[in-house]
Amino acid sequence: MYPLVRPLLFRLDAERAHGLTLAALRGAGGFRLTRWLLGRLFELDDPRLEVEAFGLRFKNPVGLAAGYDKNGVAVSGLSALGFGHLEIGTVTRLPQAGNPRPRIHRFPASDALVNSMGFPNAGIEALPSNLREAPALSGASRLPARIGVNLGKGRDTPLEKAVDDYSALLRLVHSRGQAHYVAINVSSPNTQGLRQLQARDALEALLSALVEVRDGLRPRLPLLLKVAPDLAEAETDDVLAAVTRTGADGLIVSNTTTSRARLPQATGLPGGVSGAPLRSASTAMIRRLARQTAGRLAIVGVGGILSPTDALEKLRAGAALVQVYTGLVYAGPGLVRAINRELLQACARDGLAGVRELAAQQI
Repeated sequence: MYPLVRPLLFRLDAERAHGLTLAALRGAGGFRLTRWLLGRLFELDDPRLEVEAFGLRFKNPVGLAAGYDKNGVAVSGLSALGFGHLEIGTVTRLPQAGNPRPRIHRFPASDALVNSMGFPNAGIEALPSNLREAPALSGASRLPARIGVNLGKGRDTPLEKAVDDYSALLRLVHSRGQAHYVAINVSSPNTQGLRQLQARDALEALLSALVEVRDGLRPRLPLLLKVAPDLAEAETDDVLAAVTRTGADGLIVSNTTTSRARLPQATGLPGGVSGAPLRSASTAMIRRLARQTAGRLAIVGVGGILSPTDALEKLRAGAALVQVYTGLVYAGPGLVRAINRELLQACARDGLAGVRELAAQQI
């Protein structure tokens, strides 16, 4: 049905269309019957899809990227679409409105979006306390979706105080039992100066402080870092060194790109590019990092996944998990099931016991 619905949604402002879609998923997630119906349509349950990453078991490797459900309002409905995990946020300590509208622009001919959102969210205190309790779908899945919470520095927090924001957020999320893992976002291009935290000394200081907080909490909460695709090789090496030295659990590769090389028609628009123009840069970064770490560091691959083939490419490059966002806008919710079906077919073609072996073939 999505090809019929998409033209209607695309007549609306992109942010309004997103809000309506999220509201519909929130409503559907509130009723057992509608959750069950969505699960029957979109869930694909097969033990060969199960993967393990940073100490957690996932029912499949396909997740929802941060930014789609910033305040965790539609976790039950989104879970019914067959995701193996959902990343909520980006969440900040205090509520903030984000950047002025319009701040999402579609480029359908290029399967791309440009967003300059700036972390609009209701603040950590508004995040539902029952995020991890999204109901499993009766008869459709043996495992619930894992929940990650993506954490960000507040717009008005000076860079030198960023560690205070992230540390407080980490403690709050842990104390309220809201997440199976947390992601530290230092790579959005839409919060002024944020990407400076990816510099080696700044990043190592930040991660050292956060790992110390993590290690003092029980049960242990895996800590991931989300990075930009626009880093030079030397800068990527510095990020990897900081992650491995401090003991962070993994990388999310990658955030949106500020490059307009593959989307010149967006020149002059503020914000980051997602979708098809980001695919190759993200995959190349995943492949390089996976080879440098011999597959020992968990990598979540995100950026330009608009088809099952795109997701398979990321996994073969060395990602343990993948995430989609812009792909949902252009391909619709059936993308999750289509990806999982293609992964099973790839395993059958290659004689593999399960998806977890896909990355091992290449590293």
